[in-house]
Amino acid sequence: MVGALLLREWKILLRARASIVNPLAFLLLSTLLFAIAAPQLVAEPSQQASGILWVLVLFTQLLSLDAMFRRDYDSGTLEQSMIMADVPFVAVLIRIFVQWLGTGLVIVIATPVIGPLLGLSWAAVPGTMLALLLGTPALSLLGSIGAGITVGFSRGGIILALLVLPLFLPVLIFGTDIVNAAGAGLNYTAQAYWLALITLAALIVSPFAALAGLKISVEMQ
Repeated sequence: MVGALLLREWKILLRARASIVNPLAFLLLSTLLFAIAAPQLVAEPSQQASGILWVLVLFTQLLSLDAMFRRDYDSGTLEQSMIMADVPFVAVLIRIFVQWLGTGLVIVIATPVIGPLLGLSWAAVPGTMLALLLGTPALSLLGSIGAGITVGFSRGGIILALLVLPLFLPVLIFGTDIVNAAGAGLNYTAQAYWLALITLAALIVSPFAALAGLKISVEMQ
């Protein structure tokens, strides 16, 4: 069942290339705008770059969260999967994982390009990639809660942002701290452990909360 669900979600992701291209294009264009509007960021690496990078990552994730369950909801597939799936929790978790592949993992891979444009030193790039690799799964997991609750709303983007942005704050704090420590040549092991712990806690709680939100949305349809 898991293999079949993964294959299905992967095919959907490949067909809907816009779900990958649009967030990545937003991230790259936003990075270029900062590089053009504030060239001093590129000339002199500073701690401001870490905050700018993570804020852009949060907004990039928000762009992709609204579509996490909406396509299946609009087509009626979501209701069928809730009824027919042996373990609906697994179906939700796989959807979250595939959404992360299309956004979070792409952001991690693009870090060597966008990081220096925002003023990150090359020494900070490995630590930044580690921070994003540990933190972006938590963003997808926590964001799935808001996506599940608002999937039935015709215009749920603003409500989704209001719901999930407070949940993103711990990831933002520790992720920024890791990038700053990496740029200063300091040890960031403790921050990495905390960020991994946040992701683990989100992995335990978020799929069940997202599933509950989806069931409410389906019943209200």
